[in-house]
Amino acid sequence: MLTDRQRQTLNFIRSYIDENGYPPKLKEIGLHLGISSRGTVHRYIRALQEENLIRVSTGRSRGIELIDNHQPTSDTASSDDENNLPVAGNIAAGLPIEAIEDQETINLNEFFVRPGRFVLRVQGDSMIEDGIFDGDMVIMESCQTARDNEIVIALIDQDEATLKRIKNNQDGSVTLIPANSSMQPFRYSAERVSIQGRIVGQFRAY
Repeated sequence: MLTDRQRQTLNFIRSYIDENGYPPKLKEIGLHLGISSRGTVHRYIRALQEENLIRVSTGRSRGIELIDNHQPTSDTASSDDENNLPVAGNIAAGLPIEAIEDQETINLNEFFVRPGRFVLRVQGDSMIEDGIFDGDMVIMESCQTARDNEIVIALIDQDEATLKRIKNNQDGSVTLIPANSSMQPFRYSAERVSIQGRIVGQFRAY
């Protein structure tokens, strides 16, 4: 059984993720609860972990993940077909081609869902020249290293995370490069930057 404070913490985490697409920081949880002690917030988080309601990834500023313990009954379980969309054919982005209906389907779970993947909602316009806009959802794959020019989540000073292209410099430093010509790249010493994941997909609703 959860205490009132633990339940308030869980409800805030759930509503924050629903609204923003990513989890809150401990500081944001404390502000919501009116608690200035980070240790007290830690105790609430640990209690939720012990109840198997959340999991926490170390080394990440926003490392809280909800665990869905609801198991659907046979009457409410979704069939695989509900996660499939028909591929109606090809569409030309260059010269027009004949539109011919196709009977192929794509399983969205297989297309997007893999071990170690998670989704973030983009905020800001630093990557617009790579076609990543404010409000887009990006599919990330957890990793701790990245090759030059990959788009990654970089955690800076164990505090703020950002989505940028990466360049590994010969002197060991790291440059994070925005895809927006009005913004400048930033160079950091290697110990200040922790790679959290690389982009593997993207989607948006119109």
